[in-house]
Amino acid sequence: MAVLAVDPSSRRSGGSILGDKTRMPFLAAHPASFVRPSPSRGVLGGVADATREVLLLCEAAGFGVVIVETVGVGQSETAVADITDLFVLLVAPGGGDDLQGIKRGVMELADVVVVNKADGPYLATASHTAADYRAALHLVRPKREGITTEVLLCSALQGSGVVELWDHLVASWRTLDDLGVLAGLRSDQAVEAMWRIINTRLLTSIQAKPELLDPIVRQVAQGILPASAAAVLVLASVAQTTHRPHL
Repeated sequence: MAVLAVDPSSRRSGGSILGDKTRMPFLAAHPASFVRPSPSRGVLGGVADATREVLLLCEAAGFGVVIVETVGVGQSETAVADITDLFVLLVAPGGGDDLQGIKRGVMELADVVVVNKADGPYLATASHTAADYRAALHLVRPKREGITTEVLLCSALQGSGVVELWDHLVASWRTLDDLGVLAGLRSDQAVEAMWRIINTRLLTSIQAKPELLDPIVRQVAQGILPASAAAVLVLASVAQTTHRPHL
């Protein structure tokens, strides 16, 4: 098993703690496992810029299971759903908001919702949280036709529910494979990755041309030029200076 853990990077210093191996002492020491912490470097979506490529490398190296742990996702920061076969939404009990479960952006992408810390004094609260999420899922369009998103309880501290979660994930993956969904899913992911790389490199190429960018930026800052019009000018200028690549 390979675990690709993405840590948030500081906006001020750019540094990351990268302490995931410390949090996973038994797994990190296992001879059949590979734990790789990576800094997000400010990339939005909960993953790092090269996470998909590292995932493919792990798959090519023979790892049958690759887990991507994100920095945490909100309603729209869900890039991890574009690089994985199954998207697990892990939540804590008692978020303090009755509407916490109704986050359509992330709920519509989840294949399974897991309420952790279902132990000791938190067990009752975790059960109520799971019930809230089950109710919220009735208000969300199913991710895949005919496949229901389940809500499960587990305790990382006691280990309860972990086996059941694993069995559910394996069964879900096999169902997707039997239905022929995985091939189309990975094709869509490859196309999405292409567009992401295009967007990143286009932005990098624009920022590398201060002689083009600086005069327009000054006009926007001075209120001479609207931001939308400035963006059109920048893109038009880049298009004029771009040469056809040799493929």
